[in-house]
Amino acid sequence: MIDRAKLQYCYELAFHPPRLNEVWWRMKAGDIADLDALGEMLDTALLLHQALPSEGYASQRALTRVAIYQAKARAFGTVRFLENLRKRLHRGPLEQTVIPGWMVRDIGLPPFCHHPPAGHSK
Repeated sequence: MIDRAKLQYCYELAFHPPRLNEVWWRMKAGDIADLDALGEMLDTALLLHQALPSEGYASQRALTRVAIYQAKARAFGTVRFLENLRKRLHRGPLEQTVIPGWMVRDIGLPPFCHHPPAGHSK
């Protein structure tokens, strides 16, 4: 099992496009020291897009939130993006087809909005 901070990061990779873009740019720049750890995080992020568990999850609210995150992420091609990043790190296909219940938590994501350009006044 992974700790809460790592799980939060995996949720952001899975469902928050700006975080995934940041990782992509850092990979392109060669700015990531531990590619194995990143590969594990990407594995977990992709696992969050698998089928919802039928038992063992934290709460109905958490299960609903993950389902909504999964649906919204489809508009950004997140699953394909995660798969391509994993291929780049030579990761094999996931064997698991269902999210482990312990991973379904009521985790909030950072706000997803456009930031005004630097120096822009409101």
